Amino acid sequence: MSEQDLNWKYVGDIVVENDVVMSARAHAHELGVEPVSAAVGAQSAVVAAATRAEHIVEIGTGTGVSGLWLLRGATNAILTSIDTEIVHQQHAKTAFTEAGIAPNRIRLITGRALDVLPRMNENSYDLVFVDADAGSVIEYVEHGLRLARPGGTVLVPHALWRGRVADPGKRDDTTVLFRTLVQTISASEAVISALSPVGDGLLQITKLGV
Repeated sequence: MSEQDLNWKYVGDIVVENDVVMSARAHAHELGVEPVSAAVGAQSAVVAAATRAEHIVEIGTGTGVSGLWLLRGATNAILTSIDTEIVHQQHAKTAFTEAGIAPNRIRLITGRALDVLPRMNENSYDLVFVDADAGSVIEYVEHGLRLARPGGTVLVPHALWRGRVADPGKRDDTTVLFRTLVQTISASEAVISALSPVGDGLLQITKLGV
């Protein structure tokens, strides 16, 4: 194992998850859902805390793993989370309750994100977390940047897509989508961005403007 691989493994292993998050993660695996890694969750929580997020949109509820991490960082935030799978959201709701998160801080919307997002108010959210259908990631990020307030941040896990994005020889559709997203965002003067190799990659995009 290379020194770089050891560093990445250490970054992931050092994160401590509480019992509620570990239970939500176990339910995700049982249902065939791929939750964000613990390291990505921890980094997302830091961003949520640093931005003092009060209003968060999550595209892809899953069983609540990422939502629990985000609300761990943003202790007063209201989370609006969208997913097509009501069973997944029921597990997430249970996890939020077990974590002691007040019901009025959670708004779960069951439906297609591409149908829901256009109806949401632009420039109104501090943080948008994009972790749903990878084939629509570019559209989700476009909506996320519209919804984010100036100074708000869009987070995109899996941005290195199984480690394939960094290899120009990998040309499958999903890899090309993520590679295009990363390159487009990096070249944009409307945002400031950083791509972290934590987990499967975490693209962080902060919207500029006043």
